[in-house]
Amino acid sequence: MGMAQKFELPEGVKSQKVSFQLINNLIVLPLEINDAKLNFILDTGVSRPILFNLSDQDSIQLKNVSEITINGLGAGEPIKALNSIGNSFKLKKIRNNDQQLFVVLDKDINFSPTLGIPIHGIIGFDLFRDFVVDVNYSNKSIKFIDPKYYKQKTSKSTETLPLSIIDRKAYVDGEVSLDNEEIVPVKLLVDTGSSDAVWLFQDLEKGINVPTEFYIDYLGKGLNGSIFGKRTKVQSVKLGNFLLKDAKAAFPDMFSFSSIKDHGDRNGTVGGEVLRRFNIVFNYQENKIHLRKNSYFNAPFKFNMSGLELQHNGVRYIAERITDARGVVKNDERSFGDVQILMENRTRLSLVPEIIVSGIRAGSPAEVAGLREGDIILAVNGKRIHKYKLQEVMNMINEKEGKKVRLLIERYNKDLVFSFTLKDVFKKKP
Repeated sequence: MGMAQKFELPEGVKSQKVSFQLINNLIVLPLEINDAKLNFILDTGVSRPILFNLSDQDSIQLKNVSEITINGLGAGEPIKALNSIGNSFKLKKIRNNDQQLFVVLDKDINFSPTLGIPIHGIIGFDLFRDFVVDVNYSNKSIKFIDPKYYKQKTSKSTETLPLSIIDRKAYVDGEVSLDNEEIVPVKLLVDTGSSDAVWLFQDLEKGINVPTEFYIDYLGKGLNGSIFGKRTKVQSVKLGNFLLKDAKAAFPDMFSFSSIKDHGDRNGTVGGEVLRRFNIVFNYQENKIHLRKNSYFNAPFKFNMSGLELQHNGVRYIAERITDARGVVKNDERSFGDVQILMENRTRLSLVPEIIVSGIRAGSPAEVAGLREGDIILAVNGKRIHKYKLQEVMNMINEKEGKKVRLLIERYNKDLVFSFTLKDVFKKKP
């Protein structure tokens, strides 16, 4: 395996800047693997690159393939995967011509429907090992800096914390204050691949208890299936001297972690909804992380007040009258499934992504109103949603407490209308 398996910049080039998309608090990077152009999530919680969902990119050539089994999060069986070595990875000028990767063949492991754009894989440790990685969440760009040229900028607004790298993953120490003001020190996995805020593992001896107010929620998808747990709010989360009040938190069901034998002394995870509030320099070589708060720092934590989970589910045709005098279709943004047919009677047929209800929380306003899993969302408050991205639609149905939401949905070829009012899940009862 030698020293060749390394990401490098051309001789004398000190750094490479790359723009990314920030979708649902996740960093999505354009990567080329064996010349196929793919979208990868930059995930500090993953030790080797994993490729999945190859349906629309079947032409990728993989080198030296053998079968293996891998464990991941979620309450399911370990999954079969392929191990492939000697692949060429390219990120602008960054190259690695001898990279190992895993390929997951299970069609159900697919993060594209919930993010609304094609996602082909996740990559983490290898890039962080070889560069100092400067993530600017506020302007959505990352600088990968050759460690030998890196000079730490000191400033009053930046705080440096120790980072421990164990088993190809990064951990940081923090503090949480749960119900009772008591401050509990915690060791958290730094996970840019989690779109959530903070996950905590219940530990009565350490005083990490679920606060009195919580609800059971779907927390996300791991490699081995769905992860559920208790969604709650903690009084504060502290990293260094940065204090985030009324922070969103969750206590995952521990059987989701049964495949991961030993957490060591880890007490949980800090994910993208907290991390994006900082511009962060990851310096794995020196076991340090530099944090500086950015414009997202004081944004309120968002809870799912409607109780609906949405995802893409293939595409559907819609017919629209053309109002433009010339019959020209203006479409600046190429989106998912963007096929258009112009008809002679001044109607346009467009193929648009279909957004469906993929989950509903028991007792939530949406469930009480009568929505069901599988309902196709057509409009929110009178706005046809095919012009909006998935995350924008999620924001429309969770905008603010007290807002009335009217949904036009299709169920068994019938159009139905449902309304409900968003309410704060943790509103103290008078």
